Amino acid sequence: MSGLSAAALVAAGCGSNTGRPGSAQGDELVHWYHQYGEDGVRQAVERYAAEFEGADVRVQWTPGNYDTKLQSALQGSGPPDVFEYQTKVDLVRAGLLEPLDDVIADARDDFTEAALASHTVDGTVYGIPQAVDTQVLVYRRSLLSDAGLEPPTTFDALLDAARTLTGGDRKGLFVGNDGGVATLAPLALFSVGLAYVTDDHRVGFAEPEAADAYGRLRELFESDALLLGAPTDWSDPAAFVQGLTAMQWTGLWALPQIEEAFPGDYGVLPWPRLIDAGADSVPVGAFGAMAYAEGAKVDTAKEYIRWLWVERTDLQEDFNLGYGFHIPPRRSIAENADALAEGPAADVVRYVDELGRTSSPPEWTPAMESVLKDALTRIIKDGADPEPELRAAAEGVQDELDRLYG
Repeated sequence: MSGLSAAALVAAGCGSNTGRPGSAQGDELVHWYHQYGEDGVRQAVERYAAEFEGADVRVQWTPGNYDTKLQSALQGSGPPDVFEYQTKVDLVRAGLLEPLDDVIADARDDFTEAALASHTVDGTVYGIPQAVDTQVLVYRRSLLSDAGLEPPTTFDALLDAARTLTGGDRKGLFVGNDGGVATLAPLALFSVGLAYVTDDHRVGFAEPEAADAYGRLRELFESDALLLGAPTDWSDPAAFVQGLTAMQWTGLWALPQIEEAFPGDYGVLPWPRLIDAGADSVPVGAFGAMAYAEGAKVDTAKEYIRWLWVERTDLQEDFNLGYGFHIPPRRSIAENADALAEGPAADVVRYVDELGRTSSPPEWTPAMESVLKDALTRIIKDGADPEPELRAAAEGVQDELDRLYG
C-alpha cells in the first residue's frame, strides 16, 4: 500500500462518523466502500450507518485503487470489520472471509441466482450481494426496421445486421475499442455452452468450441462493421447516442441517457448464442457485503450486514435506484421497483433472472484474467490461430486452479 499504512487509512477515513457517542453495546464497526461515481451515494451509506442501532458504524469512503488498499488492510494491522468486495477463493482459503449462510438464510431464495453464485464457494456464501450490474446489446429499433431486420438472436444474425447497418459515418456495432477483448471473453464461451472454469475446477475453454467462438470474434473484428477508436469506450453510451453506431454493447447504467436521447426507439438484447448447444447470456457482477473473519466484532458485523442487506429492503432499493441505475439483487425488490417495471429496463431485469451468468466467478483470479486476455488480444486483434493460443492459456490457468484447489 503506497503512502499510508492500512491503520492510517482507516483513521483517515473515519471522518464520516455517525456522530453518536456509541451504541449501548459499546461496539464500533468500520465499514469500507469503494468510491462510487454517482452523486449522493456516499451520503446515503453514511445515513444507513447512522440508522443502525446495534453499533456505532463508521463509514470509510475509499478513493483510488480500492482493490490494493483493501487487500493490504485485510492482511495488515487495520482491517475493516465490514467491507464490499468480490468473493474470491484465495481470500476464503486464507480464512479472511466469514461465512454468511446464517445471515442470508431467510432470504436466500429471493436473491438472483447469478449474483449469489458470484459470492458462493463450495456451497457457502461469503458475501451478501448489494447491487447487480449487467451489460446488454442496445439497438435502435427504427434503424433495424428501416433495413428490414429483426433484432438479432444468433451470432450470425448479429454479424449480418452489423454489416447491413454499416454505412457512411455509422458502423453497425460497437463492443469496445479493443474489439471486444474486455467485454466478450466470457460471453463467447457461454454462447457455445462453455465457461471459464468447470464445476470440478478444470479449465473450461480448452475445448474446440472455444476456439470456434473466439475465431468468430476475429471475424467480427475484420468485418469492417465494427466501430473502433470511438471517443469513449463501451461503458459510455456516447457512440450510440451520437449515431456513430447502430448497436452497442454497454451497461445497464447507460439506459437513462439512451432513453433521453431516443425515447421509445431502442431495445435491449442479451449476447446471442453461437450454436444450439450454447446460450444467450448477460454477464452479472455484484459487489457483496462481507465480514472480516478474524475481527473481534465479527458477530456484530454480521448483524449489521443482516440488518442492512437482508432486512432493510427499503435501503436496498434506495442504494440501487436512488442515485444510479442498478438492479437490486433481490427478485422481490426488482420486480416491484417502478423504475424497472416496463420497457427495456424490465427486459434487462428478466434477462438477469433468466439468462444471467457470473462474469467473474470466485475461482477466477486476476492472474487467470491476464493470461486469457493476452491470448484473446492476439486472436481477435492480431489474427493468431485460436487453438494454440488457448491451449497455452489453458495451461497457465490450470496451474492457478491447481494452486487454489491442490
